[in-house]
Amino acid sequence: MIQVDSLSMGYHGLPLFEEATFSIQEGERCALVGRNGSGKTTLFRILTGEERPDEGSVVLRKNYKLGILKQHIKFTESTILEEAALALPVGDEDALHKAEKILFGLGFKDEQMYLDPQQLSGGFQLRLNLAKVLIAEPDCLLLDEPTNYLDIISIAWFTRFLQQWKGEFVLISHDREFLDSVATHTMGIHRQRVRKVKGGTVEFYDKILQEEEIHARTAENLDKKRAHLQSFIDRFGAKASKATQAQSKAKALQRIPTLEKLKDLYQLDFHFNEAFFPGKKMLSAENLYFSYTPEVKIVENFSLDIEKDEHIAIIGKNGRGKSTILRILAGDLSPLGGSVKRWENLSIGYFGQTNIQRLHPQNTIEEEIWGANPKLNRTEVKRLCGLMMFSGDQAEKRTAVLSGGEKSRVLLGKILASPCNLLLLDEPTHHLDMESIEALIDALEEFQGSVVMVTHSELILKRLQLDRIVICHEGRQETFLGDYETFLEKHGWDEPAYGKTKKKNVDQRDSKQQRAEMINERSKALKPIDQEIAKLEKLIATLEAEQEADHVKLLNFSGKGEKGSIIQEMSKASSQRTAKIQGHTITWEALMAERAKVEAKFS
Repeated sequence: MIQVDSLSMGYHGLPLFEEATFSIQEGERCALVGRNGSGKTTLFRILTGEERPDEGSVVLRKNYKLGILKQHIKFTESTILEEAALALPVGDEDALHKAEKILFGLGFKDEQMYLDPQQLSGGFQLRLNLAKVLIAEPDCLLLDEPTNYLDIISIAWFTRFLQQWKGEFVLISHDREFLDSVATHTMGIHRQRVRKVKGGTVEFYDKILQEEEIHARTAENLDKKRAHLQSFIDRFGAKASKATQAQSKAKALQRIPTLEKLKDLYQLDFHFNEAFFPGKKMLSAENLYFSYTPEVKIVENFSLDIEKDEHIAIIGKNGRGKSTILRILAGDLSPLGGSVKRWENLSIGYFGQTNIQRLHPQNTIEEEIWGANPKLNRTEVKRLCGLMMFSGDQAEKRTAVLSGGEKSRVLLGKILASPCNLLLLDEPTHHLDMESIEALIDALEEFQGSVVMVTHSELILKRLQLDRIVICHEGRQETFLGDYETFLEKHGWDEPAYGKTKKKNVDQRDSKQQRAEMINERSKALKPIDQEIAKLEKLIATLEAEQEADHVKLLNFSGKGEKGSIIQEMSKASSQRTAKIQGHTITWEALMAERAKVEAKFS
């Protein structure tokens, strides 16, 4: 179908890839991965003939058509039908019925045909752009970041579409879960070489790591992390109320060999600079109301209490008020009704799309990140610049010349530099590559403060151990107690339940209000118990680690003279530590029993 031989390409004397040889065979659906700037989009442009390579060739089967879905969407016509008709083949420009057939197949309604394309949501703009590609009847789709700025519902639709696609495609995306759900093969650019493997991204990076030499220190760190996770699974896996967390740890254990090594390979050591918070409650929002126009209510009667060490996700379709809520919580936007109380010692790290406008245009990237925390030394600032993909001289670029995506990465770098204890993050992964996203998720899992995140990434929603989920509907919000897997199991994205609000009778409204009140009571009853359980688990893990360290010291002990007394002291300390572990375990079991009673009361 497509044969690429000995392809080489570079700019300004710096190679992107060299001697690339691969083929796309019939029925193959290929994910294309690689770090930002590695040459993925350039490779696309060479495949389509928009750019000529320095060396090598691209040969397509005779009459083989490529359909190009570009990252940036631009419309020129005044109606949806006219815009779609632009893609009709030469000599077939009047066959509007062909364009209508494909538009209807992609979910457009008859009454929408004469709407202005600019009025469409991001999801339907993508569908219109995709319709134009399909109307040209391509054999192979080339898709460059097609899910950028799509909401979670649109991504689910697009995933189903690609799973049913009969031809070939090559797809660029940084969403690993999305790629693995639709692709049969993974191709990537690494160290100026293009490699292709059968299977998903984990199989691809396993191949990469086979070619890399991993330092002994990395292996030691992996063993420690594996032992810690395995200890949690062994200790708590049999407890019913901890089964979900144990399962999450088991999944993390499975991906350690590939993804942890991958993070170390690129030296992506993200770490949020945590500020101490002595209290329990951090922020309280009461009866918030906000509207951009009198006719359309965005946020109405919304309340949210954020306590220490909580993970909360805000999800829903585009235009449902997710970013607005985050801006109000951050103090970037004042509510029209209700109030927000922030407790003393609260330090917020806010990542919002509007914040990029506050970067000083004359500052360099390095100066912006250094300004967020003047206590950092130059080496630490340079390291943060590198993490945000501004290595070497790139850190000297002024923010005025940066793209929107680059400015977003600078803003994230400033948050990493600044001490904080509450992270408010609005789609922080949009402009990060896959490897950086993995490192960011790890950093969020390790962060001891609280996190409130707006995201459409199911990878993040499933990986983070969420305490609550705020679901944004049209003009209203509701809170679900539990993680994303539980949300999918109990409700999922069922449009009758989570789409437009339907009229309900008084009994139904009363029942729903009673259920919401009971959920709030259950949350309040379980919260202190869960916090005590978490403290005990952390304490037990610390004691076990100390115990293991002492055992290693005893095995390696080679002292003379005072050897007997030292061993006696260490043995005594070990016995005391064992007694503490047993005591904490008994308390933990009692708390678990108490938790089960509370669960039964509200079930």
